[in-house]
Amino acid sequence: MNNDTLEITQEDKEMSDIILKILKFQNFVLLMSWGFTSAVVIKQGLRFETNGFIHKGIVEIYYDQGEDLFDIRLLNKDNQIIKLISHVYVDELVEILDLNIEKVDNYNERVNQEYNLSNEE
Repeated sequence: MNNDTLEITQEDKEMSDIILKILKFQNFVLLMSWGFTSAVVIKQGLRFETNGFIHKGIVEIYYDQGEDLFDIRLLNKDNQIIKLISHVYVDELVEILDLNIEKVDNYNERVNQEYNLSNEE
């Protein structure tokens, strides 16, 4: 779906707000750990950029009203789809996003390395 040529409606804005509230409510700190920036309204969803350990690029979340589920698209900086995740329940949304954007096996070690943190005093 090319959102550049579609007119954004009030319903789209409301859905974008709902998705953003879900992300913030479930875990605001986690959301910020993804390097979450540049949130914009898209048709039936929300688009934002991330700078995570796994995904550095664009994330689009769409609400499928007929299924009452969400679809997630991970895109590179050239808007090419890298990964599509379909049929995501609301209570799984943040966890699935985290597993695809940020959460690596050695997460604490990577955070310490990235920010020059040391456990030594």
